[in-house]
Amino acid sequence: MRPSEQLKQTCIDDWLKATNHPFCIELADGSLALDKMRVYLAQDYTFIDNFVRLAASAIHHAPSLPDRLPLAHFLGNIAGPENTYFQRSFDILSVADSKRTAPKLLTPTSDFQALMLKAANSGEYGNMVAVLCVAEWVYLSWAQPVFERTDYAKLIKTLPFYFGEWVNLHSGEYFESVVDHLRTQLDIAFNNADVQQQQSKRLANHTYNLIFHGNKLSISGSGLHSSSRQALT
Repeated sequence: MRPSEQLKQTCIDDWLKATNHPFCIELADGSLALDKMRVYLAQDYTFIDNFVRLAASAIHHAPSLPDRLPLAHFLGNIAGPENTYFQRSFDILSVADSKRTAPKLLTPTSDFQALMLKAANSGEYGNMVAVLCVAEWVYLSWAQPVFERTDYAKLIKTLPFYFGEWVNLHSGEYFESVVDHLRTQLDIAFNNADVQQQQSKRLANHTYNLIFHGNKLSISGSGLHSSSRQALT
């Protein structure tokens, strides 16, 4: 079993709570309250800035060009189609400018912001890909089953774009390849840490904190947010 899968299985209860959360189900079937979607998008959009920093740091610290290129391509998608998706969604959902640019951060949002920055500034590639892997793998785990539904082609035509495109951005062959690349990078970093005894305990503990605890989801007020993941130690 791949190290990334072993780590996921250790936190499988939390993982399943995240990927089968009512928010995900309601978004996929179009029944999610728009106030919840507005808050979710405003909070989630604040991640893009630090996500770009984290991905750029990972690209810089990746061991080789073949390791860098998939990350660089994915970063371009975040800065392009995904960023545009947020702007279009804000417009159609009439999200106030203040909520788009400077929303009051929920505690879990600010905690994850801090985690991304800490990983980006750690200088350790394993830390960086661990954070990226958890974030994107959780998205894939809830969106891909929706994408693979036999009635998906019909379903997607009935959903507003701010629901349907959010599923599309986090499913399909390309996004699966992104997650597999991140998992491979994490697998290698984890295995290399076992060889490099002076780093193994620290990297293993960091990976434990990030992966074992998964990505819990909860409703706060009118919006969905990710709960804080344990910080790097």
